[in-house]
Amino acid sequence: MTKTLFVSGHAGAREWAARRGIDAQMVRHLQTSEVEPGDTVIGSLPAHLAAEVCARGARYCHLAMELGPEDRRRELSADDMERLGARLVDIRAEIVGETKR
Repeated sequence: MTKTLFVSGHAGAREWAARRGIDAQMVRHLQTSEVEPGDTVIGSLPAHLAAEVCARGARYCHLAMELGPEDRRRELSADDMERLGARLVDIRAEIVGETKR
């Protein structure tokens, strides 16, 4: 059975999702080992974790917003997220190698 996970520890993001009727299990941290083919993961994951989700055969929907410098590092409300154009964007990510320094 497939599942949808919404990855966020922010109350504003959870309220934003509820306003949109997003039916998902809310989790603060993603355990990629628990992601299975056909699952959907929603959130603002680092690129390497998004790639791992995709490699496991799951769908990754990125929670995208147009953040200005004044919006970074502060707790956003659902209303703030609306103002910043919050939306879900389907992303396919793949790790193609590591850079040696």
